Amino acid sequence: MTPGYEAADGVLRGRVGTPDILSMLALEAALDVWDGVAIGDVRAKSLALTDFFLECVRAYVPEGRVTSVTPGTHGERGSQVALRCAEAPAVMPELIKRGIVGDLRRPDVLRFGFTPLYVGFADAERAARVLAEVLRDVPGA
Repeated sequence: MTPGYEAADGVLRGRVGTPDILSMLALEAALDVWDGVAIGDVRAKSLALTDFFLECVRAYVPEGRVTSVTPGTHGERGSQVALRCAEAPAVMPELIKRGIVGDLRRPDVLRFGFTPLYVGFADAERAARVLAEVLRDVPGA
C-alpha cells in the first residue's frame, strides 16, 4: 500500500468503497433463513443430527471399521463428526463420488459436517448408509 491513491480505470473504479449490489442482495437472501430462528434451536438440531448420524453409523457400519473420535459429551462437540478409518484416503473420494461430501484429515480421519439450517435427518441417515456401502465396495476398505 502506498500513501497516494490512484483510481482504477473504467468501471473498476466503482469497486472502491462501494459494495457490489448483486452481492449484497445475495447476502440479504442468505440472511433471511435466520429470520425467526433462535441460536439455541440451531444448536439443539446440530446435536440431534450428530447423535443420529453416530447411531446410524453404529447400526450400518460393521463393527471395527470406523471409530468415532468425536466427543460424546454435547458440551464438547460441535456440528461435525470425525471417524477414524484405516482406509480413509480411499473412502472419502468414493463418498464424494456418491454425493456424500465430507473431508479427509490425514492420515485416517473422515470428517462430516452437519449444518442444521439445511441438513436434515434423512441426509444424515443417507450419509451413514453410503459410508457402509463404500466400506463394503471399495477395494482395500
